Amino acid sequence: MGLSDLFKIRKSQPSTTQKPSHWVKCPSCNALMYYKEVQNRFNVCPKCGYHFRIGAQERIKILCDEGSFIEYDANLEPVDPLKFVDKKSYKKRVEENRKKTGRPSSAISGECTIEGTPTQIVVFDFAFMGGSLGSVEGEKIVRAVQRAIEKRQPLVIVSASGGARMQESTFSLMQMSKTCAALAKLHEAKLPYISVLTDPTMGGVSASFAMIGDIIMAEPGALIGFAGQRVIKQTIGADLPEGFQRSEFLLEHGLIDMIVDRPQMKRTIGDLLKILLPGPVDALEPQPEQGQGEEHD
Repeated sequence: MGLSDLFKIRKSQPSTTQKPSHWVKCPSCNALMYYKEVQNRFNVCPKCGYHFRIGAQERIKILCDEGSFIEYDANLEPVDPLKFVDKKSYKKRVEENRKKTGRPSSAISGECTIEGTPTQIVVFDFAFMGGSLGSVEGEKIVRAVQRAIEKRQPLVIVSASGGARMQESTFSLMQMSKTCAALAKLHEAKLPYISVLTDPTMGGVSASFAMIGDIIMAEPGALIGFAGQRVIKQTIGADLPEGFQRSEFLLEHGLIDMIVDRPQMKRTIGDLLKILLPGPVDALEPQPEQGQGEEHD
């Protein structure tokens, strides 16, 4: 079975958007706020700091320099190699989610600048089938890695996913090893990879590319893990610690490097990229002190 059996190239179609409600209630502090007030604060509750889930397009606007984002591989869409059907056919689910989000997959990939640094970026959208990882999403990550190596650019992946896409079965699980193998080549090329974990990052995504970044950062309160808490509790037969699988718990136990509030995310990533990117060889050579190696009148 070739790549053409796992995804196909579609003709571009107009996207659809949903208008938000005028009012929004914070799930954390129950405060009722005007939507514009929350939106103007990067969709962070001004009362308690709760980070609302946001879509991929909004994430791109927050992280990328204005007008710098160029999308690639937008014409890739999944096929149904297994003819999978549960309550609905896989083909129908993809079509429904395409109408809802305006895209045929849960990931957007492209090139941008972040604080002036040219960067390859992949952003997952939980609104499309729970941000699940399928053949198209894996292919987009691999192609982003290839572009990063060719152009000597860093890579940023923003994860928001429930895990591997069950409708693609083994084809989906293979994306875990496929993406990790590609990222190993990025590491060999000595180019930085920053992984950003948002709420939620679970399952096969957390068990693969999301947790192997050179820098792993997360938003406050993000749910991060492999299996759900109920499954773990039933398996080990014990109560779980308070805050288990939240980003604060993972930071405390050394599983992630930092927690960054959304308003500071762009600047933090930009600063890290400037530090991590390899500089020119000339910059590493010691410079002669004044009066040495030079002739003066």
